Amino acid sequence: MESYGYARVSAADQKEDRQMLALGAAGVPEDRIFVDKQSGKDFERPQYKKMVQVLCSGDILYILSIDRLGRNYEEIQSQWKFLTKDIGVDICVLDMPLLDTRNGKDLMGTFIADLVLQILSFVSQNERETIRKRQSQGIAAAKAKGVRFGRPRKKVPEDFCRLVMAWEGKDVALSEVLEKCRMSEATFYRKLREYRKMKKREKLS
Repeated sequence: MESYGYARVSAADQKEDRQMLALGAAGVPEDRIFVDKQSGKDFERPQYKKMVQVLCSGDILYILSIDRLGRNYEEIQSQWKFLTKDIGVDICVLDMPLLDTRNGKDLMGTFIADLVLQILSFVSQNERETIRKRQSQGIAAAKAKGVRFGRPRKKVPEDFCRLVMAWEGKDVALSEVLEKCRMSEATFYRKLREYRKMKKREKLS
């Protein structure tokens, strides 16, 4: 029997220190802790898949909380069954003692653990959907106020017209124009199209 740990954070710039400390305190060796840095919306995670490959019947898997395992209600249920029934490992959720498959192997204990798992996995998915909804509402509100998202638009230099005329007259090379404009070739041609459309509208007005 071996002890393993699984930790997950949602983004690369987030820290898993708190989870690592809790797993270490539970007696899990650091070299048997698998860490993913990505969303919990599904189980397509490299370290999780790697961990599943080394788990054997009788091993115990520690996680700090159920939402570190995942945030998709149906997939949490499916993976829990896969780990405990198909592989035969025990799972201990450190912040929820009722979710420890080593305890209560009788019918009542199993029923209580399954019930707690269903409630917590539902809450986890509901929280994820609430966060996503709030983010969408926040973005919509910001856009309504005129906030722009993404990269700031590249401004053309004040002498863009002169540079274009010089390039079209073959007085300067494209590479020199790109350097002076500080643009990539793709950006230059996009700005050139915008510039020509603007000039066309000015002639028509």
